[in-house]
Amino acid sequence: MNVISDIGEFLSGGKLEAQTGPLPYGAPLGEPRSEIATLAVQERALSFTGEDFDVWSVDENAPYCTVRGAMLHLPGKDKMRIKDKDSRVMATLDRKLVALTPTYDIQRGDGGEKIGCLEKATIALTDTFDFHAANSGGFGPFKPPPAYKLEGDFLDRRFIMKNDKGQVVAKISQDKLIEFDQFNHYQIRIAPGMDPVLVIACACAIDEEFDELHKKRREEQNR
Repeated sequence: MNVISDIGEFLSGGKLEAQTGPLPYGAPLGEPRSEIATLAVQERALSFTGEDFDVWSVDENAPYCTVRGAMLHLPGKDKMRIKDKDSRVMATLDRKLVALTPTYDIQRGDGGEKIGCLEKATIALTDTFDFHAANSGGFGPFKPPPAYKLEGDFLDRRFIMKNDKGQVVAKISQDKLIEFDQFNHYQIRIAPGMDPVLVIACACAIDEEFDELHKKRREEQNR
């Protein structure tokens, strides 16, 4: 037992739990790993289309995917697409303009099958986002409990993602516990067996919701 490692896991939200069995929404959007995966996410400083991110695999020291957005706040135009290193669209996030809280439909490929939606919880003690699988049934207040829940400090990019059993499946952190010199970034650590593309989709959607606050903080730091 590594006491220091255990303390570190506890302070960062708990230990990542390997996922076995089928995912709540069927086939994964991206290939899950058999061990913990670490990704570095950089938001592009210059973007003409909205939210743009480059994602790097720390484990393989190679590009993993890109996220390209077009957040124009027009019907059907608020979308982000996650593309693999060969420019194949793995998933699309489509922001609903008419919703009680920020909500994103997540689809396979370029606007294909909807696997679920990410929405900001209306009733929670702290800021929380819920992912509901499309095949779980129910609607509105009659939806079943979320398949995944994201909670923590979203402004500081320090939050965790849990499944419906309370197991931690991903951690997002600005702490840079694992050094990576390619670029300034925040990190995502993903449990074995968990869909990395769904985690990236949720993290980038949340980043979009806090974009203005992130910009304001950067401006204050640069003064």
